[in-house]
Amino acid sequence: MLEFITNADIQILLLIQENIRTPWLTPIVTFLTSLGNAGILWVLLSALLLISKKTRKIGWASFIALFASLVINNLILKNLVARTRPYDAFQVLVPLVTRPSDFSFPSGHTGSSFASAYVLWRRLPKTAGIPALVMAALIGLSRLYVGVHYPSDVLVGLLTGILSGMLAQRIVKK
Repeated sequence: MLEFITNADIQILLLIQENIRTPWLTPIVTFLTSLGNAGILWVLLSALLLISKKTRKIGWASFIALFASLVINNLILKNLVARTRPYDAFQVLVPLVTRPSDFSFPSGHTGSSFASAYVLWRRLPKTAGIPALVMAALIGLSRLYVGVHYPSDVLVGLLTGILSGMLAQRIVKK
C-alpha cells in the first residue's frame, strides 16, 4: 500500500512539473507558498483578531490551533516518520523554492493553514471564513507546484490542521 501511495505521489508531482508549471504562474505560486512560511499569514490574521474584543476568542483559538499544528506536524510527525523530500528521493523533480531542511511528512504549511482557516471558517462570517479556506487550499497546493511535498504530505497536513482547529475551539470554549 505504501509503495502504491508513493508511486501515485510521484506521478502527480511529475504531472505538475511537466504539464502545469508555467513561467507566468510560477511567481504567483511561489508568492502564495511564501505566505505559509512560519505560518506568517495566519499569525498576522490571528493577531489582528485579538485587537477587537468581539473577535478576541477567535484570535486565541486560531493561535492555539497554529500551536497544536506546529507540535503535531513539525515536532512529532515529521521526526517520527522522517520522510525524505521528493526532490531528494527523485532527482528528476526540481524544487522551485529554497530546499527545506526538515522532513517532508506532513506538510507544515498546509497544517498551519488549515488549522487557522478552519477556526476562521467556523467562527467568522462565511464572507471571511470561506476565503480563509480557499487560501489554505491554495497554500497546500502550492507546496506540490513548487515541488517540496508529496500529495500525501499535503493531504495529511490538511487533516491534522483541521483536527488542530477542532481541538483549539474546544480549548477556547472551556
